[in-house]
Amino acid sequence: MDLGVRWKLHGDGRTPAPGAVVRPDERLSWPRTVGLGAQHVVAMFGASFVAPVLMGLDPNLAIMMSGVATAIFLLATRGRVPSYLGCSLSFVGVAAVIRAQGGTSATVTGAVLVVGVVLFLVGLAVQRFGARIIHAAMPPIVTGAVVMLIGFNLAPVTAATYWPQDQWTALLVMLFTGLAVVCLRGFWSRIAIFLGLVFGYGVSWAFDRIFGKIHSMSPGGKVTDHWRLDLSGVSKADWIGLPHFHGPSFQWSAVLVALPVVIALVAENAGHVKAVGEMTGDPLDDKLGTAISADGVASVLSTAVGGPPNTTYSENIGVMAATRVYSTAAYWAAAGFALLFGVCPKFGAVVAAIPGGVLGGITVILYGMIGLLGAQIWLNARVDLRNPLNLVPAAAGIIIGVGNVSMKFTSTFSLSGIALGTLVVITGYHALRAFAPAHLKTQEPLLDEGTSTYDAQEAPRAKS
Repeated sequence: MDLGVRWKLHGDGRTPAPGAVVRPDERLSWPRTVGLGAQHVVAMFGASFVAPVLMGLDPNLAIMMSGVATAIFLLATRGRVPSYLGCSLSFVGVAAVIRAQGGTSATVTGAVLVVGVVLFLVGLAVQRFGARIIHAAMPPIVTGAVVMLIGFNLAPVTAATYWPQDQWTALLVMLFTGLAVVCLRGFWSRIAIFLGLVFGYGVSWAFDRIFGKIHSMSPGGKVTDHWRLDLSGVSKADWIGLPHFHGPSFQWSAVLVALPVVIALVAENAGHVKAVGEMTGDPLDDKLGTAISADGVASVLSTAVGGPPNTTYSENIGVMAATRVYSTAAYWAAAGFALLFGVCPKFGAVVAAIPGGVLGGITVILYGMIGLLGAQIWLNARVDLRNPLNLVPAAAGIIIGVGNVSMKFTSTFSLSGIALGTLVVITGYHALRAFAPAHLKTQEPLLDEGTSTYDAQEAPRAKS
């Protein structure tokens, strides 16, 4: 069985020839391949470490399971889809809502585990019936609206939790990160979040030396005098040791909050597979279902031991585009580095010590970017928001999701925010479409314009 773990040496093993690319089944020399693997870890570092911290989960376990998830993904896709799987930011809002309802880390991981199972089943369905079933259930207007409300639902977390801890550091970090994203080029722009974290660390340390302790909200939620940057936990942490594992706990209310994120993950995987296929010149339409299922399996495994869910990372697509190296050998090296970082508690302590003000500046941009990905889906699919069939369910669902509107059905069961907003978008769209006049029912491509070829290629299979 070909598992995609054999690579041919590309050229002289040093650099790709002008205009050439290193294909997934090729590699450069091993020292260069290992170096590229380290580069991929740095590229995903910012989001993949910030996400578990924001979710209240162990960052060491998160990075360890991201390495495991990447290995699972590469094996499942037989080495044809180069990708790094890191902690998904789409679940940050879900974790915040679940914890606000009294949920624990076990409740969060239990709810997300169910999402991983559903994602796995969606992948199997795509393999069996073709990607047109995604189009039927989640056209671009629905997908974009759900991604948007998931991102913008996080705004109160930044405004009420992180920004007040140190508003001036937050402002400086926001400005620096924004400049890094816009002004830097190539690889450096791809690690703008990481650079923002490093800058924030430096600013917090300098402000502590210059101004002393700050009187503001602490990470525990109390207004006290405290240091902006507290590294006491780093000196106490061991250099080598296993992260903290815990089992999941299942609550229906938490599961219902988390399920809408399936839509975002399907969109992320579809976009990733299409982008990689276009860059490598290898049509990967037949691997969409496999990629989705592999993501689901990896997330189930991670959350089963207390880690966060995983998804494909666009930051690493940027690294591939900049280096023209698509070798899956580099991703195996990246997975190895992730496993090593995962067994270094001191490294995790450094991540856990990120000052609240730094997270405030980072999340202002990060959460907004998540929400605006929904708008990008609409733009790519040329969704017509002048059409009331598109406008009404999206408008209603987004306001419900962002405003955290709640509906109480019984004394023990209610829906609010992300869950209720998603339900309104999906059911509202399909219900309105059933009664809408023919001229409003326009045909839309799948998720984005680039993946519309799935419909044509899968049509005979879907009809069988």
